[in-house]
Amino acid sequence: MSANGSLRDLYAAPSSSWSFETSGPSTTQPTAPVPSTTTPSPQQWRARVPQNSIFELTGALDMDPGYVSATLLLKGIVASAFLQYGSTAIAMPWEVGKMLLQVQWVPRDADALAASESVPNEEEEEDSESSIEDDSYFADPSDPDSTRAYRSQQGGRGAARHTGAAGGLVEPEYVIPVGSASGVWGMIKRVGRFRGEGWLALEKGLLTSCIHDMLSTTLQPTILYALQGALVTPVSLFQQPHFLLPVASHLLTGFLLSPLDLIRTRLIVQSSLPQHRTYNGPVDALSQILRHEGGWKGIYLHPQLLIPTLLDSTLRPLISLALPGILTSYLGAAHISEDSHPLLWGLVEFLASCGGLLLTLPFETIRRRLQVQVRGVAKPIKTCVETRPAPYNGIVDAFWHILTEERSDLPLEDNRHSRMRRPSTNGREQGHGASEADDQSWSRRSGLGQLYRGFGMRLGASVLVFLLGALTGSEDRDGGWAEI
Repeated sequence: MSANGSLRDLYAAPSSSWSFETSGPSTTQPTAPVPSTTTPSPQQWRARVPQNSIFELTGALDMDPGYVSATLLLKGIVASAFLQYGSTAIAMPWEVGKMLLQVQWVPRDADALAASESVPNEEEEEDSESSIEDDSYFADPSDPDSTRAYRSQQGGRGAARHTGAAGGLVEPEYVIPVGSASGVWGMIKRVGRFRGEGWLALEKGLLTSCIHDMLSTTLQPTILYALQGALVTPVSLFQQPHFLLPVASHLLTGFLLSPLDLIRTRLIVQSSLPQHRTYNGPVDALSQILRHEGGWKGIYLHPQLLIPTLLDSTLRPLISLALPGILTSYLGAAHISEDSHPLLWGLVEFLASCGGLLLTLPFETIRRRLQVQVRGVAKPIKTCVETRPAPYNGIVDAFWHILTEERSDLPLEDNRHSRMRRPSTNGREQGHGASEADDQSWSRRSGLGQLYRGFGMRLGASVLVFLLGALTGSEDRDGGWAEI
């Protein structure tokens, strides 16, 4: 050791060779390992490249961003079409049940109407035939006598009855009984079990609905970007609301796609029986509407189609975009936003969707009923549900007649059981008392419930969306920073 106590002179570089000692004596000297001259194959050291998305619809990860592959683009379009078609097919039965409930006409005395039509009465038939020419215009569609007279004069408008072997009017084979279903699920079961429809009838209008949804999801963002590029300038001339351009894009999209919506409604409402079917498909429906109902001008600009389309296409996005902000400001919680309070914001959106249904569903119902009515020289559609024998003259007329003519207590009591319990003399007094008790019910005297058919299904969907957002909201907020 040196005088200064340093260990620097005692350091020796370690040997890089490996030696292994055995337990027994060995005569061989340990030798340094010979470095291998073989290099590992590229397959051994190449990192695993992540696979592409499902069905390899996206390009490679090292692809140039400006490069576009026609094959991958075609695959993406085809896959998107299949996914859209499948999702639409799953939701189509509920759409069919809701639409049939919306267009179904349920008069206040629907049970008496069915009973009077099943039991022939020669005197009533003679009186109705004599008063067709005088009272057909001013006839009340809810009156059984005037309804039969009007239908016989129109020759098939709505669900027309025909004369049976006993002389009475018989319900057509393609018409589902009036008021036999109360909700969407009840109508789905009724359509599936009905002899003239069947379970396959729940997919009516599937192709048209799929095309409508695909075009809507494509056109609306495109129109929005075009409006933003044309109207939004660096120096704005006026302070416009943030939802003005989105509402305008939805309005233009709904107006452009209104013929598809009209065709979808008529394909769903028409009878599925081949001998009573009016349209053989969307192309045939479009050609017949253009030929008999005023061409493109009639399909776009007829007041009974244009005004409901503008109202429905404006109210939906306006309420969904503006109502949450109005609720937060009214409740004194303007600081609540989607980023800061996602759970509370989801609750506000749920309340806004419920309030929006109360405002938009009546307009949607009126629009569906006006779409079923034919114009020009077109023949009336033989619908699978009962429709109003007299046409509506517009939105206000439809709203008023639905409230004053129809009833809301569905499903109705079976008419056969009610006729069996009707005695001759004493039973008349009992029936009169029962009718007076029914008149005291608001649902019996008002058609307000007819304007909200499908409200329970929409409300359940809103609850499901809120619960899914509440359960998965926290995971989605942190998922964007996760490293893969």
